[in-house]
Amino acid sequence: MNTYRELAIKDIDAFVFGQAPHPLTTRSGMVIGGGTVYPELNFTLPPMHIEADTLPEVRAQYTEMIEGVCARAVELSAPGLVVEFELLPPMTLVPEWGAEVTHILRNTLDRYARSDGLKSALRVTPNDIREHERPPIQRSGHLWENMVRSFELNAQAGADFLSIESTGGKEVHDEAIINADLPAATFALGVLASRDMAWLWDMIVDVGNRNGAIPAGDTACGFGNTAMVLAEKRYIPRVWAAAIRVMTVARSLVAHERGAVGPGKDCAYENPYLKAITGYPMSGEGAESACAHLSPVGNIARVATDLWSNESVQNVKLLGGMTPTISLEQLVYAARLMNTATAHGPASARTLRDWFAETDVPFDPQAYVLRPDVVLKLAAQIVAEPTAYRRVRRAAIAALEALRGAYASKEFQLHGRESAWLNSLSAQADDLPETEEQLIEQVLPQIDREKVRLDQYEIDEKMFA
Repeated sequence: MNTYRELAIKDIDAFVFGQAPHPLTTRSGMVIGGGTVYPELNFTLPPMHIEADTLPEVRAQYTEMIEGVCARAVELSAPGLVVEFELLPPMTLVPEWGAEVTHILRNTLDRYARSDGLKSALRVTPNDIREHERPPIQRSGHLWENMVRSFELNAQAGADFLSIESTGGKEVHDEAIINADLPAATFALGVLASRDMAWLWDMIVDVGNRNGAIPAGDTACGFGNTAMVLAEKRYIPRVWAAAIRVMTVARSLVAHERGAVGPGKDCAYENPYLKAITGYPMSGEGAESACAHLSPVGNIARVATDLWSNESVQNVKLLGGMTPTISLEQLVYAARLMNTATAHGPASARTLRDWFAETDVPFDPQAYVLRPDVVLKLAAQIVAEPTAYRRVRRAAIAALEALRGAYASKEFQLHGRESAWLNSLSAQADDLPETEEQLIEQVLPQIDREKVRLDQYEIDEKMFA
């Protein structure tokens, strides 16, 4: 088990896209974090049923997608390509179905490597199917067993990287987001989610190590991105979504403390913090992910990325061709700009990085907390704390303090009652108790036992009676 207590990247001049203190070399020879930003393409099926009778069409769809993408990558002289295969729920529920698609993707990538010299890597992301039962059973039962088997079979079928969008603690966090309940959100992230991450990532690291696949990283998509999307729709304050983004760092860091080594998953917008802390490379997404969701951080998400992704796109036809091929082209050009800046020297790369930040920060507090200097400042405070709960607590206090100061100095704009929310959320953060045990005792009376099985997170209610 790793324990991080200080930053791997302390100098802002070294905190830039394409460069990581601990680069990763894939079996094809790609060096991620070694100076080049590569496109990472994520594609999925058009709306259709996935069942035994439709598997021939599923296979045909993925074959079409990967063939079109590889051919276009060669035509565009892409320096390399990472493909992410996010398993849809039925493909994890029946692990053999997902592994069959992984085999198709692996064989095609290998064929293009032989025929055209296309360097590539394959990330496979099984679905966290445990939440299909409510309240979720996290550590046993048929859903857990199928998920474990999915990791095993996909690693054996040729995955280079293993990732997941895990959801432990989400059953409490969803309601906390809507209610702007900071103590409940802290409990969900710092207690429930962090404990689940330790259990889950011990399994993933073991599977990866035994099968030659790299345990890459998790994402707080179900927490931070849920808040971002709700804020974009004006359902919750943007300052609340910004605070949640920073609060997710400790939870996602657990994967690295249990043995994950990157590249961090694309939809983890907390990744710049993880890269600063661990030194491992990361993936990111922004403007080119509008095919999947809208966001206020389309450019600033590029500042420290080592892979640049589109989130996910369905295989449908547009005027330019099939959407995965179109998305690949967009990613190649975006990565080419970053690599050109790097080729002109460190000063040019830093200038482009800073321009990426300046385009977004004035318009949204969620962009402000991704600004490179802010990331390094807050990450240092977070990682100095000894436990997951203390880290989430510190993240909330420090992020809201930074947001108040930046708003007062007019570094970004707020609308309506957002400034009042800054104060009320800060008051909640300042009142968070010092210890995890005190927080559990405080929030347990509010927790709906019909929604969460506390025993799955090693919480004995009798101790807090």
